[in-house]
Amino acid sequence: MPNSVFRHLKALSVEIGARPGGSVGNQAAAAYIESVYRRCGLAVEVQEFACPAWEELGAWLCLQNSALPVAANPYSPSCLVTAPVTPVHTRAELEQLDLEGKLAVLYGELVRRPLPAKAWRFKDEADARVVELLEAKRPAAILTVQHRSGEIERLIEDWEFHVPSATVSAEVGALLLNRVGENVRLRIDTRHSRSTTANVIGRLPGLTRQQLVLCAHYDTKVDTPGASDNASGVAVMLALAEQLCRQEQPYSLEFIAFTNEEYLPAGDDEYVRRRGATFDQIDAVLNFDAVGLRQGPNSVAGFNLTPALQADVEQTIARFPEVRWVAPWLESNHATFAMRGTPCLAFTAQADEQHYHLRSDTIEQISRARLDEMVQIGGDLVETLSQRLRVPA
Repeated sequence: MPNSVFRHLKALSVEIGARPGGSVGNQAAAAYIESVYRRCGLAVEVQEFACPAWEELGAWLCLQNSALPVAANPYSPSCLVTAPVTPVHTRAELEQLDLEGKLAVLYGELVRRPLPAKAWRFKDEADARVVELLEAKRPAAILTVQHRSGEIERLIEDWEFHVPSATVSAEVGALLLNRVGENVRLRIDTRHSRSTTANVIGRLPGLTRQQLVLCAHYDTKVDTPGASDNASGVAVMLALAEQLCRQEQPYSLEFIAFTNEEYLPAGDDEYVRRRGATFDQIDAVLNFDAVGLRQGPNSVAGFNLTPALQADVEQTIARFPEVRWVAPWLESNHATFAMRGTPCLAFTAQADEQHYHLRSDTIEQISRARLDEMVQIGGDLVETLSQRLRVPA
């Protein structure tokens, strides 16, 4: 089993690599997951749906004949722009400034984290207002400045946002902020196309119709191998499928490899549409997202757990002294079930240095021992939950 989980991790993050929705890598990962399900004898459903595909062909930023490093933001249209640098630090400044025809350089509090997509369900009013203003102000293009040193994490990621945009490092941002009003040339070359992506579901009938769901998302951001986020979670789920299919299960098990957790349209929405009104058949959900890190221990958060269920789960988790209980968080696929009242356990890892969404999110970030621990926890929890189930004689 330990070899199995690491083999899946390597196949997804090394052999396939980046897996954004609609890409060749995304479709290769879906085919790989389906092949594992079929080897396990699971009934397979591929929930295919349309999504945009996007490729960066190149991005160039030129200041006084000097080229500066820049990365096009996902789904940005192409452009060739020469315009004056106009910095924007706060939403109040954004409200006041005239940006039409200018190169808006967003920095500081405006871009502490990626701007949420317009259709993102968890965005707050302040974020929505920033996006609304950026569209209404009609800048020639936008540069978002990463607030920390190091790798570039692209900061606008919305296929419904049509202003050309790119991200620069903190160092390049500081240089631009010293050249306010000077003309800068930005060229972005991208390719947009229509494509498809798919949730891949494997089902193992049990002694009852009541279900346990084990899930993880297999897609990534555009330029990361996504070893921790989330080849690690998918590898755990696939290893559990291989383990649990070997014997009869009290519960009917559903293994869901979700797509488009990182970019919209979300695979969760397609799952909900096809699931219909049968969520009451799900007794519990286990979601694995960015587990098994070298930098810190695995963690678990609970949602909608009854006191008795909480006690049983805690007793199981206590066998693994490194694992930490953390506050509930909704930024993953378990939210789809938790918001419908389904008991959920969400597994991730705690680390001060995180490589999520970056090119450095490689297989070297993963601990074999902690990945194996996560498989053991998943198997033990399925057994614990099954012991609570009344199986008809």
